[in-house]
Amino acid sequence: MSKDPIKMVDIGEKDVVFRSAQAIGFIKLSQKTINEIINGTIAKGDPLTVAEIACIQAVKKTPDLIPLCHNIPISNVDVNFIILEDGVEVRCQVNSYYKTGVEMEALTGVSIALVTIWDMVKYLEKNSEGQYPATYINDIHVLEKKKGVV
Repeated sequence: MSKDPIKMVDIGEKDVVFRSAQAIGFIKLSQKTINEIINGTIAKGDPLTVAEIACIQAVKKTPDLIPLCHNIPISNVDVNFIILEDGVEVRCQVNSYYKTGVEMEALTGVSIALVTIWDMVKYLEKNSEGQYPATYINDIHVLEKKKGVV
């Protein structure tokens, strides 16, 4: 265990440059749920629209959620969904001109978008005991990171 004090990394001397990160993740859903998403018949409304808003909010709130994460001026958030036969893939790209990267923001955005989708469709995914035997979130990772290249 480290005896050093916990502290933010000092980025004061670093140059401001373009930073970009794209994260990806997946939620496994039943075919019935996928069909209802496609048909626009989810009881709470369109889960992808709500998840897009949640993703953007999560990106902006990342330093409030991760204790030693810097507050970064976000210049753009781009959220994309791919509906697959067995679930939904979420991609979040975050851009900034700053002194440190935006990987945590992209990962947080994807994570919250996936949890939001689950929340909106959970009534379809539960079994008779109220459990989620086939629903899961996985493969959340940074797909790409760029620094200094526009």
